[in-house]
Amino acid sequence: MSQSQDPSGAGTQKYPGSARWASLLARNPNLANIDPVLRQQILDVPDTEDPHDLHLGEIFWRDHQQWLHEQGYILRPRYMADWVPPWKGSDREAVDFEDGVINMFPQVLDATRLSDGEMVALKRIKRSEHPYEIELTKFFSEEPLRSHPRNHCVPLLDVLDSPHDSDEAILVLPLLRRFFTPAFETLGEALEFFRQIFEGLQFMHQSRVAHRDCMFFNIMMDPRPIYPKMYHPINLDRDRNWKGMAKYFTRTSRPVKYYLIDLGISRKYDHSDVSPKELPIIGGDKTVPEFARFDEPCDPFQTDVYYIGNVIRTEFLQKMPGLELMVPLVNDMVQDDPSKRPTMDEVVDRFAKLYKPLPWWRLRSRLRDHDESTLIRVASNVYHFFRTTTQIVTFRKAMPRPPKSPLHTFST
Repeated sequence: MSQSQDPSGAGTQKYPGSARWASLLARNPNLANIDPVLRQQILDVPDTEDPHDLHLGEIFWRDHQQWLHEQGYILRPRYMADWVPPWKGSDREAVDFEDGVINMFPQVLDATRLSDGEMVALKRIKRSEHPYEIELTKFFSEEPLRSHPRNHCVPLLDVLDSPHDSDEAILVLPLLRRFFTPAFETLGEALEFFRQIFEGLQFMHQSRVAHRDCMFFNIMMDPRPIYPKMYHPINLDRDRNWKGMAKYFTRTSRPVKYYLIDLGISRKYDHSDVSPKELPIIGGDKTVPEFARFDEPCDPFQTDVYYIGNVIRTEFLQKMPGLELMVPLVNDMVQDDPSKRPTMDEVVDRFAKLYKPLPWWRLRSRLRDHDESTLIRVASNVYHFFRTTTQIVTFRKAMPRPPKSPLHTFST
């Protein structure tokens, strides 16, 4: 790592502002998972400049703002051609303004659809780099697959061709939320998440599509049932108008649907090719055993099984007690030898035998972190008792499955 890349700001800096910007990155929780390229751009900003100004990845959106408006999509003021940072000339910090929060993943940007006020996500792709993404996303977004209850692929609302570069396209998708916030509160909520994701990946495999990158960040949920007034797209804890905190319900009170996103390296195979073999495409989870043998062809469907199993292992089993019933299944899903892993059909069958016999009181039991303090545990248990009582008397299901015909549908 070069001195200008040292995130601590220690040593001789190529840019005099690096230590200051590194401190800013460390203090601001909104920048915890910032894109590495964008992070380096901030560290390279001279001390006389403002790290909250537009960065290289955001210039694309500013240059397309007027055209996107003509296509029916409004960007936030930060991306207007005549934008002036509102914190300049004031005594307030940039992060106090919605315009001052940096977009952590400039490949994707939020927008508002003019026709109905729907919040959407705009994803920038290069066709030459991801030649199948539009085709496969359309495949799951058109009938008869679109309305299939086991389809958990993110629906495609529109495709826009950039007027500046014929290789670039903008996918219009629903604005979704990371699946893990707010936190899962009960065993039933976690099991329903597993059920939907297993079902969704099984549906993809039965359609002969391997996802090939179904890792932690590529699983999301439709937040609209639990956030009926939504939230600010760049700071998920604040309300949509940046005036207060976003209010939300539990998953048990308002069941949500989970989605698999990002089909950028997905592939479709012929039904006659029962066990296709291809060289692995390295995705987001670098622990996949096949990646250590990158020159050996492997079955991408077996790799998908590892991906999903590892999400459950790292994000649930290693963090929360009370999920021990999942250990044998997950251990099989993450076998080093891909041939020893179950298929998704087998995963779904085995999982059903695990959760269906569970009594209601077990499903309603509270999930907690391994490192939860005794004081927090006692207070949380009391609060959970009263909340659970309310959910029981209002006939909320212990394993909150969303309706087959959800209240909110994503119209094109």
